[in-house]
Amino acid sequence: MRFDERYIEELKARLRPSDVIGRTVKLRRQGREYVGLSPFSKEKSPSFFVNDDKGFFHDFSSGKHGDVISFLQETERLTFVEAVQKLAGEAGMALPAEDPQAAQREEKRQSLSDWMDLAQKWFAANLRRSVGQSTRAYLERRGLPEDQWERFGLGYAPNDREGLKAALVQRGARAGDLVEAGLLISPEGGGQPYDRFRDRLMFPILDGRGRIVSFGGRAMNPDDRAKYLNGPESPLFHKGATLYGLPEAHRILGAGGKSDQAIVVVEGYMDVIACQRAGVPAVAAMGTALTEEQMALLWRVSPEPVLCFDGDGAGQRAAHRAVERALPLLKPDRSFRFVSLSSGMDPDDMLREKGAPALREALTLTAPFARVLFEREREAIGTMDTPEKEAGLLTRLRASAALIADPDLSRTYKDYLVGAFYQLTRPSQAEKRQANRTIYRDRRARQGQFRMDATNMEATPEARTAAVALAHAPKPLVAAVVEGLIAHPSVVQERAELLANQGLGDAGLDRLVNDLVRMTYEADALGEGLLRSRLLAMGHEETLRRVDRMATIAHAPFLDAARAVEDARRQLIQAIDLLLQALALGRALEELKREDEYDGAAFTSLKSQRDALNRSLTSGDFWAEASGPH
Repeated sequence: MRFDERYIEELKARLRPSDVIGRTVKLRRQGREYVGLSPFSKEKSPSFFVNDDKGFFHDFSSGKHGDVISFLQETERLTFVEAVQKLAGEAGMALPAEDPQAAQREEKRQSLSDWMDLAQKWFAANLRRSVGQSTRAYLERRGLPEDQWERFGLGYAPNDREGLKAALVQRGARAGDLVEAGLLISPEGGGQPYDRFRDRLMFPILDGRGRIVSFGGRAMNPDDRAKYLNGPESPLFHKGATLYGLPEAHRILGAGGKSDQAIVVVEGYMDVIACQRAGVPAVAAMGTALTEEQMALLWRVSPEPVLCFDGDGAGQRAAHRAVERALPLLKPDRSFRFVSLSSGMDPDDMLREKGAPALREALTLTAPFARVLFEREREAIGTMDTPEKEAGLLTRLRASAALIADPDLSRTYKDYLVGAFYQLTRPSQAEKRQANRTIYRDRRARQGQFRMDATNMEATPEARTAAVALAHAPKPLVAAVVEGLIAHPSVVQERAELLANQGLGDAGLDRLVNDLVRMTYEADALGEGLLRSRLLAMGHEETLRRVDRMATIAHAPFLDAARAVEDARRQLIQAIDLLLQALALGRALEELKREDEYDGAAFTSLKSQRDALNRSLTSGDFWAEASGPH
């Protein structure tokens, strides 16, 4: 019985690997994966992992890796057909009817696949012969050592019109079959078929099951019109449904043991090889824009694959094409992130010049899909120097959000993008205050009251006051209060004037809080998740990270999800009021210290009040009182 690729993919999509494998191996949950003792070797500590999201198992003790079908083949000694038949019964899928024509097609496919394997061996052998000397020198210059050639199946096609043809025909191949497989070209005007690849460094292209389906070749002659040449569509190879390097990327993901590691899409064969040598699970779309089928393959591996494009104009255009094609397909658990390497380098350049750690680090500096979408639409408008252009951008952003098929995500994107638009076109109160401070500083400088030399520039008195006040405030509580405001937007409205006028003494936090104030007035019933999403769109990602890190240290009861909402709101309001009092006292102290002759007794009294407030805010007594009846 024969099964086509679609049937196999549908079968695996219906079954969770942990359910199938869990009948044989005792598994326990560990993060996003399951772990158990290896069924292939005796061990005391579990090193066998199953990942449902990525659809595979990996056994560190034996090195075995695969899907549910190969697991049954390994553990129950079933053939591929027997394993599929057994799993189809469990999944409730009818077996495909016997089709003599389908059987013939599969037999033909297998025959072509055999010739692809032999062609790869012939190319690999040529790379090590005298005819491949210049190609070996090229690989040396590219920093790819000989011990890596076999790993990636590299080879060389000599500059001979019938070299491969003669070698395979001698082994029994028919020229017509080799044309069908894409290895030979049949002249349109008639005549004998000849080799498609000549004087090229050869890269085998594998399907998801590790079978060679085509080849890509890089020209060794710099005058060749086509620098890279891929095989044509064939019974084996569908370019839009294949990703170069996918089987090796699967192996890296399985061996890494990191459930949150994302697959990375780069632009070329050598970039894929560079990333994989650095331990990064990378693939390429072989010079074409990502197709919907390729995106589906990527999302089976990672919920948020990373798209890495060159930093030049062509790379940015490729990123924007990917955004356009992916937009209708986005779901809450299916998106992309983007990275653009600095200084016009590609992954291969970076590996050679800066090393594997630098490449891995650079590929973590990603931007979310929504931000790249916003920048794409903004660039399409150009300089926004008229109301008409502003309105045009807003229209484009709403239209882009409407293209997302998932209704909930579409609404969220609309809020996210519109929020980013207003952040761009309507400066927050904090930004206005900063502009006023700049004007004040410049005026003082012109009057000669602001000291500056080549190495040092003093801050404004206001900025100095705010910074010192914050330095004496309980920082975890400041973060907890901001976290509480995001969780309870109604409190923002109640204390909006105090928060906007007094501030928290930190530019990043003040910008975030002012945007929060503006949003809670612009939209009703915004949930915490939507608020966070819009704040991220407005560029507060780093500030939110700081808040998340520090807020947990405060152990503030109003952040306890189990606490009644009204109790949490009351405690949050008390904390805000006392914190703003402490910050106001700190600013008053700094004002006193700047006076030429200040009242020592007044200073001591204010300091005592400020310190007492801070002690109260950081003590268990305060939280106990705040948690009690009000």
